Parts: sequence; C-alpha cells; structure tokens
Amino acid sequence: MNLPNKLTLTRIILVPVFMIFVSLTSLDGIVDGNFNATFYLLAGIVFAAASFTDYLDGHLARKWHMVTDFGKFADPLADKLLTTVAFIYMLRDGVCSPVVLCIILAREFAVSGLRMVAVGAKDGKVIAANMWGKVKTVLQMLSIIFYFFGTALSYRGTVDSVSIVVVVSIALCWLVAAVTAISGIKYLWDNRSFINTAK
Repeated sequence: MNLPNKLTLTRIILVPVFMIFVSLTSLDGIVDGNFNATFYLLAGIVFAAASFTDYLDGHLARKWHMVTDFGKFADPLADKLLTTVAFIYMLRDGVCSPVVLCIILAREFAVSGLRMVAVGAKDGKVIAANMWGKVKTVLQMLSIIFYFFGTALSYRGTVDSVSIVVVVSIALCWLVAAVTAISGIKYLWDNRSFINTAK
C-alpha cells in the first residue's frame, strides 16, 4: 500500500479518536468548563490533523503519480465518515439543524450508491470526486474546525460570548447544506449515464 492510501486509512482510524474526545464534552454540568474546553480543543486538533491528511494524500498521490482506484474510493469515504460524525455531534450541541444533517446524509448516500453502481458496471469505473465535491468537503471541514476551536475558546473565556460561535456556526451549517445539495445534484447529473444503465 502506498503512502497516500496509508494517509487515507489514518484518517479513518482518527474518526473513533475524535469521537472519544467529543463524547467526553457531554459531561457538561458534571465537570467544570475547563474540562469541556480541553476536550473540545483536543477534538478540534484531531479533526484538523485528519483534515490535513485529506489534502496531503491527494497532493502526494498526484505528485508521485500514485492515484489508485482504492484511493479514489476510500478517500471520499474517509471524508464522509469524518465530517458526518462531526455534524452529528454538532446536532447534539444544537448547532447543526436536523434538516442540514438530512441533506448531508441524503447527498452522501446518493453519491455512494452511484459509485457502487459505477463499480458494478461492465467497465468497473471508479468515479472520482468532482470540483464541487472537493469544495463541499473543504467547506464542511472548515466549518467544523471553526466550531470546535471556537467552542473551546469560549469555554476558556477567550471569546467574549459563546453566542458568537453558535450564530456563526449555524450560518456555516446552512451554507454547507446549500453547497452539499448543489454538489450532489451536479455529481448525479454528470454521471447520469450510470443511472440510466442501472435501469
């Protein structure tokens, strides 16, 4: 297995680590704010590190000509796992609307289903992410990083009011929903030939 693919697997492995840190923040009321600040910060650091591997594995794969079918399939899957888990926790915190999460999940299920259809087709094509998909992923990751680091700072009193972080995060979530919907529609339209083939 080449290095870019190992980085993709590392991103998947970091998902449960991220989940552990975020789950510990649910102990609010049992422990003081510094405890929550610490684990929101640790979750943010893990998420940011995992997000960086997304950039790095793609960059190295293209630079070293190591683009593989496994990478085309596993890379977006790793992104989906990482970002979806984060948005579920943001839903828990009241920042991500259930509507936003449904849009994200619907898009990911539709695109993943189309990828499976394409792989099962006669030529066994693996469909790579398009530009809209990459923009969607970057925006999702930046929104999540802002929320977790912003929340950590607000617990420590560095940010004057937690409401600032919440309001901006809510706005970013709706922006993410819009871009996610557009990217999904564009992806399905560009690859509609596979949908027609599957009929």
